Amino acid sequence: MRTLGLDVGTKTIGVAASDALGLTAQSVTTVRRTSLKADLAALTELVREYEADRFVVGLPLNMDGTEGPRAEATRKFVAALEGALGLPVELWDERLSTVAAQRTLLEADVSRAKRRQVIDQLAAQFILQGWLDARQMRPTRDHDEDDTEF
Repeated sequence: MRTLGLDVGTKTIGVAASDALGLTAQSVTTVRRTSLKADLAALTELVREYEADRFVVGLPLNMDGTEGPRAEATRKFVAALEGALGLPVELWDERLSTVAAQRTLLEADVSRAKRRQVIDQLAAQFILQGWLDARQMRPTRDHDEDDTEF
């Protein structure tokens, strides 16, 4: 199964999807927000299309780690998403994900118009890739480090 990563904004929702192995994230689309009902319907369709079994949603924390109005709005959206789709949702610190996405697009010399079209989905890709990488980095206990042979 796959994971969908979301960068939830006031006007758009950037969407990314993991590969089937859960190693890499790819940009998918940007959902233009019109109403909560329409947003949830669009995400339901993406869950079906990508056979997703969970969401990772970027939590917009302040630089000092506190939560402001955007984080509160994101948490409300997550509650609606969980209630409507019944899939698990994990929150992921998204600080600087949009900045990183913007820098990547500038370095690739992408035009301003094209940047506006893809920035949200690229931010979602950064959010999801960070979460995927963190899952891969979790230590495994296959052997005890003290038992190293020389």
